[in-house]
This record gives sequence, structure tokens and C-alpha cells, in this order.
Amino acid sequence: MATTKKQASSALEVDNVDSEKGKFGSRLLNDPNAIFEHNAWDHVEWDDEQEQYAQSQIARHQNNPVPQEDQAKYYEQAPEYWNKFYEKNENRFFKDRNWLSIEFPELFQCTLPDAGPKRILEVGCGAGNTLFPLLQENQNPDLFVYGADFSSTAVDVVRKSELYDTTKANAFVWDLASSEIPSAIQPESLDIIVLIFVFSALAPEQWDQALLNIHKMLKPGGMVVFRDYGRHDLAQLRFKDGRLLRDNFYIRGDGTRVYFFTSEEIASMFTTRVPQPGFAIEQNAVDRRLIVNRKKQLKMYRIWMQGKFRKL
Repeated sequence: MATTKKQASSALEVDNVDSEKGKFGSRLLNDPNAIFEHNAWDHVEWDDEQEQYAQSQIARHQNNPVPQEDQAKYYEQAPEYWNKFYEKNENRFFKDRNWLSIEFPELFQCTLPDAGPKRILEVGCGAGNTLFPLLQENQNPDLFVYGADFSSTAVDVVRKSELYDTTKANAFVWDLASSEIPSAIQPESLDIIVLIFVFSALAPEQWDQALLNIHKMLKPGGMVVFRDYGRHDLAQLRFKDGRLLRDNFYIRGDGTRVYFFTSEEIASMFTTRVPQPGFAIEQNAVDRRLIVNRKKQLKMYRIWMQGKFRKL
């Protein structure tokens, strides 16, 4: 069966999950008997069986955490684990311009010829997953894109790319939870900050400093675009024993860390845990997707959180 590119966002506002307008363009599973006719379905709610499975998995994790004597290294050596990750994977990343343009069209509005001076920062830039699609699309002579990652290996991958143009971009090593903003970026100078699967790598006690840095760098009226893992996503439920550091915060097999969020946590971060008046919530959404393996007749429930927050 031929595949088609995604045409519409599959993220629904958490306060309006029943909206038919929000589901326009989505693939909806209206007939349970048709579940294996496609590889993926949007906006699929759990049944009682899946809920019971999730709770049993979480209970198992809590009863089998990372041994206390092993926990410190995952906090102290976090950059080293990410360096090893990028050394192993380097350019094995799919830079999906289509997905970005659907979910965060604000980014590509900055690339238009008459958009005017725009400054964008991709935090956790990895191999340039947002930076390079923007540069490839860019027609704006006054657009500049920053890329920051606390993995020096990731930054090296970006800088060595043939797409890296120092007149339009600057990639550097920086930790979002650092006590200072990057020297290359002036306070209140950015139009958009991109946080795609970034906050989940931070320990919860690092969130407040990270939010302070974000708030400091953004212009009044600037926007944060956010995407990350949702609570009880497949990636969380399938963790083996000995991977839980603390509630909803895990280590993967390669030593990198990951947290799984609720929409309430994310809303609180951008409203009550930042300098006031904080941010206006323009989107606080959940993307629930049922992925199926038709050959093996397997069902896999994915949950991602997505948001847009504008600095007041």
C-alpha cells in the first residue's frame, strides 16, 4: 500500500480532545475490526486493557529502579552519554521538513522573503533536525538560526555538514540548564526557541533554570515551540527493570535520560515556574497515535505532548 505524506496535525488541545474540527485530515479508527488495515491511527483512546497494562508496567518499574549506587553517574556524566550516542548514530536522523511545517508553521513563516529580521534558536539541535530544514527553505536575507547542544559531538556533526552556512547559522555547545545564557545570544533577542525532545533529557530539578534561560533569551512576544514524550507512552511502558531513576524519569540502554510529561506539568512550567507574567499558552496539545504491525498483529500506543507558548 502506498504511503502518503502527513497532511494535517494529529495533536489535539487537551481541553478540547473531542473537537471534530481538530480531527480534520486525521485517520480515525471508527471500526475496531479495521485496526490492521493501516499502519497508524490518530487520536486513539485507550481501552481498559491498555490502562491496566500501563499501570502494571509502572508498578514493575517502581519496584525495580536503578540501583542506588549506580544512579549518580547518569547525572554526572550526562553529556558523555549523549556524545557516545551521536558518535554511534551521527547522521542517522530524518530531518522532516513536512512534519515541521505542519506542526510549527511559525518556523517557516520566518523564512519568507519579506519576513524581516528573525532569530531562531534550536536547543538540543542534535544533527540539525530543525536548523537544516530552515536553512534549506530560507528565502529571508535577514534570518539567522542558532543551534545549541550540550553534546560536543552533535555540534561537530552540524558544523561539518555541507549545509552549514556560517553567514546564516551558528552552532555551539551549551547546556540549557546552564547558569548563563550563551555568549552568542543577547537577552530578549530571539523570535522563536525550538524545544523538540529536549526537556525530557533534563532532570526535573533542572527545569527552573532552563525555563529562566528561555524566558531571558526570548523577545516579548517571542514563542517557544515544544514537543516531547507523554506520560505512559510506549517508550516508557516498555522499559526493562533497572531503568527507573525516579518517578517518570528513566535511563535508556545507552545511558541517556528521558522524562515523560503530562500536559498539566508543561502548562505549569510555562505559566507558574517562570518570571511573571510568564507565557500565554497558545497550544497545549496531546498527540495520541496507535501504531500497528500488521504482520505481527501488534498494537503500539504512542503519546507525545506538544505546545506553543508566547512570552508576555
